[in-house]
Amino acid sequence: MEMKSGNPVLARDAFRSLPRTAEPMTIGGTVNRTAMLLALLLISAGWTWGQFGAAQDSAAVAPYMWGGIIGGLVAALVTVFKKNWAPVTAPIYALLEGLAVGGISAVFELRYPGVVIQAVGLTFGTMAALLLAYRSGLIQVTDKFRMGIVAATGGIFLVYVADMILRLFGVSIPFIHESGMFGIGFSVVVVIIAALNLVLDFDLISQGARAGAPRYMEWYGAFALMVTLIWLYLEILRLLGKTRR
Repeated sequence: MEMKSGNPVLARDAFRSLPRTAEPMTIGGTVNRTAMLLALLLISAGWTWGQFGAAQDSAAVAPYMWGGIIGGLVAALVTVFKKNWAPVTAPIYALLEGLAVGGISAVFELRYPGVVIQAVGLTFGTMAALLLAYRSGLIQVTDKFRMGIVAATGGIFLVYVADMILRLFGVSIPFIHESGMFGIGFSVVVVIIAALNLVLDFDLISQGARAGAPRYMEWYGAFALMVTLIWLYLEILRLLGKTRR
Protein backbone atom coordinates (compact mmCIF):
# COMPACT_ATOMS: atom_id res chain seq x y z
CA MET A 1 0.00 0.00 0.00
CA GLU A 2 1.32 3.46 -0.85
CA MET A 3 2.03 5.75 2.05
CA LYS A 4 0.88 9.28 1.32
CA SER A 5 0.13 12.30 3.42
CA GLY A 6 -1.74 15.50 2.71
CA ASN A 7 1.21 17.31 4.23
CA PRO A 8 3.37 18.25 1.21
CA VAL A 9 6.45 17.36 3.25
CA LEU A 10 5.27 13.74 3.53
CA ALA A 11 3.45 13.58 0.24
CA ARG A 12 5.80 11.34 -1.71
CA ASP A 13 6.47 8.17 0.18
CA ALA A 14 8.90 9.84 2.55
CA PHE A 15 9.83 6.60 4.34
CA ARG A 16 9.73 4.28 1.38
CA SER A 17 12.85 2.68 -0.10
CA LEU A 18 15.00 3.86 2.82
CA PRO A 19 17.63 1.44 4.12
CA ARG A 20 16.96 -0.44 7.35
CA THR A 21 19.52 0.35 10.04
CA ALA A 22 20.65 -1.01 13.38
CA GLU A 23 19.32 2.16 15.03
CA PRO A 24 15.92 2.80 13.41
CA MET A 25 13.61 5.71 14.09
CA THR A 26 11.07 5.39 16.88
CA ILE A 27 7.83 7.19 17.66
CA GLY A 28 9.25 8.27 21.02
CA GLY A 29 12.31 9.70 19.33
CA THR A 30 10.13 11.62 16.89
CA VAL A 31 8.12 13.06 19.79
CA ASN A 32 11.34 14.23 21.46
CA ARG A 33 12.58 15.83 18.24
CA THR A 34 9.22 17.56 17.81
CA ALA A 35 9.50 19.01 21.32
CA MET A 36 12.97 20.32 20.49
CA LEU A 37 11.74 22.00 17.32
CA LEU A 38 8.82 23.55 19.19
CA ALA A 39 11.22 24.94 21.79
CA LEU A 40 13.39 26.50 19.06
CA LEU A 41 10.33 27.99 17.37
CA LEU A 42 9.14 29.49 20.67
CA ILE A 43 12.56 31.05 21.29
CA SER A 44 12.71 32.88 17.96
CA ALA A 45 8.98 33.70 18.06
CA GLY A 46 9.41 35.22 21.51
CA TRP A 47 12.27 37.37 20.26
CA THR A 48 10.23 38.75 17.35
CA TRP A 49 7.27 39.28 19.67
CA GLY A 50 9.53 41.31 21.95
CA GLN A 51 10.75 43.44 19.06
CA PHE A 52 7.18 44.21 18.05
CA GLY A 53 6.21 44.93 21.64
CA ALA A 54 8.98 47.51 21.94
CA ALA A 55 8.08 49.30 18.71
CA GLN A 56 4.30 48.65 18.55
CA ASP A 57 4.71 48.82 14.78
CA SER A 58 4.49 45.93 12.32
CA ALA A 59 7.03 47.68 10.07
CA ALA A 60 9.67 47.13 12.76
CA VAL A 61 9.38 43.35 12.51
CA ALA A 62 8.45 43.07 8.82
CA PRO A 63 12.05 42.25 7.75
CA TYR A 64 12.23 39.44 10.32
CA MET A 65 8.81 38.13 9.31
CA TRP A 66 9.63 38.04 5.61
CA GLY A 67 13.10 36.71 6.31
CA GLY A 68 11.54 33.93 8.35
CA ILE A 69 8.95 33.12 5.70
CA ILE A 70 11.41 33.03 2.80
CA GLY A 71 14.21 31.42 4.78
CA GLY A 72 11.81 28.87 6.24
CA LEU A 73 10.61 27.96 2.75
CA VAL A 74 14.18 27.43 1.56
CA ALA A 75 15.02 25.32 4.63
CA ALA A 76 11.84 23.28 4.11
CA LEU A 77 12.67 22.58 0.46
CA VAL A 78 16.21 21.53 1.35
CA THR A 79 14.84 19.21 4.04
CA VAL A 80 12.34 17.65 1.64
CA PHE A 81 14.96 16.89 -1.01
CA LYS A 82 17.78 16.03 1.42
CA LYS A 83 16.06 14.08 4.16
CA ASN A 84 19.35 12.95 5.71
CA TRP A 85 20.14 16.63 6.37
CA ALA A 86 17.02 16.93 8.57
CA PRO A 87 18.98 16.89 11.88
CA VAL A 88 20.48 20.22 10.78
CA THR A 89 17.88 21.77 8.48
CA ALA A 90 14.83 21.01 10.65
CA PRO A 91 16.10 23.13 13.60
CA ILE A 92 17.01 25.91 11.16
CA TYR A 93 13.49 25.73 9.74
CA ALA A 94 11.97 25.96 13.24
CA LEU A 95 14.05 29.02 14.15
CA LEU A 96 13.23 30.82 10.91
CA GLU A 97 9.52 30.03 11.06
CA GLY A 98 9.52 31.27 14.64
CA LEU A 99 10.49 34.73 13.39
CA ALA A 100 7.46 34.78 11.10
CA VAL A 101 5.04 33.21 13.58
CA GLY A 102 6.12 35.57 16.36
CA GLY A 103 5.61 38.66 14.24
CA ILE A 104 2.26 37.55 12.86
CA SER A 105 1.06 36.57 16.34
CA ALA A 106 2.09 39.93 17.80
CA VAL A 107 0.16 41.82 15.11
CA PHE A 108 -2.97 39.73 15.77
CA GLU A 109 -2.60 40.15 19.53
CA LEU A 110 -2.45 43.93 19.17
CA ARG A 111 -5.67 43.94 17.12
CA TYR A 112 -7.49 41.26 19.08
CA PRO A 113 -6.17 41.00 22.66
CA GLY A 114 -6.13 37.44 23.98
CA VAL A 115 -6.44 35.82 20.56
CA VAL A 116 -2.97 34.25 20.55
CA ILE A 117 -3.38 32.22 23.74
CA GLN A 118 -6.73 31.01 22.41
CA ALA A 119 -5.15 29.96 19.10
CA VAL A 120 -2.27 28.18 20.86
CA GLY A 121 -4.68 26.34 23.15
CA LEU A 122 -6.93 25.29 20.29
CA THR A 123 -3.96 24.13 18.19
CA PHE A 124 -2.48 21.85 20.85
CA GLY A 125 -5.89 20.77 22.05
CA THR A 126 -6.78 19.73 18.50
CA MET A 127 -3.51 17.85 18.11
CA ALA A 128 -4.00 15.99 21.40
CA ALA A 129 -7.60 15.09 20.58
CA LEU A 130 -6.73 13.81 17.10
CA LEU A 131 -3.75 11.84 18.41
CA LEU A 132 -6.00 10.19 20.98
CA ALA A 133 -8.62 9.46 18.33
CA TYR A 134 -5.98 7.97 16.03
CA ARG A 135 -4.33 5.84 18.71
CA SER A 136 -7.69 4.55 19.95
CA GLY A 137 -8.75 3.58 16.43
CA LEU A 138 -11.64 6.03 16.40
CA ILE A 139 -10.21 7.52 13.20
CA GLN A 140 -9.12 4.98 10.62
CA VAL A 141 -6.73 6.14 7.91
CA THR A 142 -8.17 4.37 4.88
CA ASP A 143 -7.23 4.97 1.26
CA LYS A 144 -10.43 6.96 0.69
CA PHE A 145 -9.81 9.08 3.79
CA ARG A 146 -6.23 9.74 2.69
CA MET A 147 -7.20 10.61 -0.88
CA GLY A 148 -9.93 12.97 0.30
CA ILE A 149 -7.62 14.93 2.61
CA VAL A 150 -4.86 15.07 -0.01
CA ALA A 151 -7.31 16.38 -2.63
CA ALA A 152 -8.78 18.97 -0.24
CA THR A 153 -5.31 20.15 0.81
CA GLY A 154 -4.29 20.53 -2.82
CA GLY A 155 -7.45 22.51 -3.56
CA ILE A 156 -6.78 24.91 -0.68
CA PHE A 157 -3.20 25.35 -1.85
CA LEU A 158 -4.38 26.26 -5.36
CA VAL A 159 -6.89 28.76 -3.98
CA TYR A 160 -4.19 30.45 -1.91
CA VAL A 161 -1.79 30.56 -4.88
CA ALA A 162 -4.53 32.08 -7.08
CA ASP A 163 -5.24 34.68 -4.40
CA MET A 164 -1.55 35.62 -4.18
CA ILE A 165 -1.34 36.06 -7.94
CA LEU A 166 -4.56 38.09 -8.14
CA ARG A 167 -3.42 40.36 -5.31
CA LEU A 168 -0.47 41.41 -7.46
CA PHE A 169 -3.06 42.96 -9.77
CA GLY A 170 -5.08 44.54 -6.97
CA VAL A 171 -7.70 41.79 -6.89
CA SER A 172 -8.39 39.29 -4.12
CA ILE A 173 -10.69 36.35 -3.52
CA PRO A 174 -13.21 37.87 -1.06
CA PHE A 175 -14.12 34.88 1.11
CA ILE A 176 -10.48 34.26 2.06
CA HIS A 177 -10.16 37.57 3.86
CA GLU A 178 -13.69 38.76 4.69
CA SER A 179 -15.27 38.23 8.08
CA GLY A 180 -18.77 37.47 6.85
CA MET A 181 -20.54 34.13 6.81
CA PHE A 182 -18.67 32.83 3.75
CA GLY A 183 -15.30 34.06 5.01
CA ILE A 184 -15.71 32.39 8.40
CA GLY A 185 -17.10 29.24 6.76
CA PHE A 186 -14.07 29.03 4.47
CA SER A 187 -11.69 29.36 7.42
CA VAL A 188 -13.56 26.67 9.36
CA VAL A 189 -13.17 24.26 6.43
CA VAL A 190 -9.46 25.06 6.10
CA VAL A 191 -8.90 24.53 9.84
CA ILE A 192 -10.63 21.13 9.64
CA ILE A 193 -8.51 20.04 6.66
CA ALA A 194 -5.31 21.26 8.34
CA ALA A 195 -6.22 19.35 11.49
CA LEU A 196 -6.95 16.13 9.60
CA ASN A 197 -3.53 16.37 7.99
CA LEU A 198 -2.15 15.71 11.47
CA VAL A 199 -3.85 12.31 11.42
CA LEU A 200 -2.15 11.45 8.14
CA ASP A 201 1.18 12.55 9.58
CA PHE A 202 0.70 10.39 12.70
CA ASP A 203 -0.11 7.41 10.50
CA LEU A 204 2.85 7.87 8.18
CA ILE A 205 5.31 8.32 11.05
CA SER A 206 3.94 5.15 12.67
CA GLN A 207 4.49 3.28 9.41
CA GLY A 208 8.03 4.65 9.17
CA ALA A 209 8.84 3.43 12.68
CA ARG A 210 7.41 -0.02 11.92
CA ALA A 211 9.42 -0.16 8.69
CA GLY A 212 12.68 0.51 10.53
CA ALA A 213 13.50 3.79 8.77
CA PRO A 214 16.88 5.41 9.62
CA ARG A 215 17.22 7.39 12.84
CA TYR A 216 17.53 10.73 11.04
CA MET A 217 13.94 10.29 9.89
CA GLU A 218 12.87 11.13 13.44
CA TRP A 219 13.96 14.67 12.66
CA TYR A 220 12.20 14.54 9.32
CA GLY A 221 8.98 13.29 10.90
CA ALA A 222 9.20 16.03 13.54
CA PHE A 223 9.78 18.60 10.81
CA ALA A 224 6.68 17.36 8.95
CA LEU A 225 4.56 17.68 12.09
CA MET A 226 5.89 21.22 12.59
CA VAL A 227 4.82 22.20 9.08
CA THR A 228 1.26 21.03 9.76
CA LEU A 229 1.12 22.52 13.27
CA ILE A 230 2.28 25.93 12.04
CA TRP A 231 -0.31 25.85 9.25
CA LEU A 232 -3.04 24.82 11.68
CA TYR A 233 -2.09 27.52 14.20
CA LEU A 234 -2.06 30.29 11.59
CA GLU A 235 -5.42 29.19 10.19
CA ILE A 236 -6.96 29.10 13.68
CA LEU A 237 -5.50 32.56 14.32
CA ARG A 238 -7.06 33.82 11.09
CA LEU A 239 -10.41 32.23 11.98
CA LEU A 240 -10.45 33.78 15.46
CA GLY A 241 -9.52 37.12 13.98
CA LYS A 242 -12.48 36.95 11.61
CA THR A 243 -14.88 36.09 14.42
CA ARG A 244 -13.55 39.03 16.48
CA ARG A 245 -14.43 41.39 13.66
